[in-house]
Amino acid sequence: MGADLFTQFPEVTTLADGVLGYSIEELCTRDPDRRLRDTRYAQPAVFVVNALMAMRQVADDPHGYQFFAGHSLGEYNALVATGVLDFPTALRIVKQRGELMAGITGGGMSAIQGVPAAFVRRALAETGLAGVHIANYNADTQTTIAGERTEVAVAAKAIGALPGARVVPINVSGPFHTPLMASVEPALRVILANCVFGTATGTVVSSVNGEVFDPEAGVDLLAGQVCAPVQWVRAVTTLRALGVTHFDEVNGSTMSALVSRIH
Repeated sequence: MGADLFTQFPEVTTLADGVLGYSIEELCTRDPDRRLRDTRYAQPAVFVVNALMAMRQVADDPHGYQFFAGHSLGEYNALVATGVLDFPTALRIVKQRGELMAGITGGGMSAIQGVPAAFVRRALAETGLAGVHIANYNADTQTTIAGERTEVAVAAKAIGALPGARVVPINVSGPFHTPLMASVEPALRVILANCVFGTATGTVVSSVNGEVFDPEAGVDLLAGQVCAPVQWVRAVTTLRALGVTHFDEVNGSTMSALVSRIH
């Protein structure tokens, strides 16, 4: 992952190593200790690779990007791309965010495809499983549920019985973006309170509330992000309302596929 980027951006790579206390290149390209399965390492790795890819992509077309958004962790990348957060500050937050989130275990997640979110909400209400929540609003007919692992399995079975529904388990370590992560928020808020949020060089749309990111509300947005559902449908709808007609994805094609399914 990112093998060609570390030599292309040696100064940024060295900076990342200093913040993390280990070699990001070794982690991403060799992972000798198999740490990428641990969210406390996976989050910084994904963030750094995405940041380097964004640097390369913006450098290739410096005037081509005016609007930015990121899904969950990717929101930090969007904030770095626009100068709201500088790279080392964001990486320090992401490192500590991963460590805090890794402390919440026993959770599960499943992607629900083929039915609207309203159907999923109704099914969850009918099951009476208080520990299962919608974690991601990804597209018109794709959501993600998360919560206590056993309850998620029960909910997934019930939702899977809906006409047209397809349930895909997701291999994660915790119930991310649900109230079950609430204990992480106070500690993350303290970390964020010591950060300086700058003025954006472009427009960032937050996946926390689906609105234009307000740096003055940065602490509340990013602290609340860990236990609030990802509002990707709202974010894309807002971007389109702002006049965006073309979406580029920095890494992969997953988000582009979701965008095409939001109407």
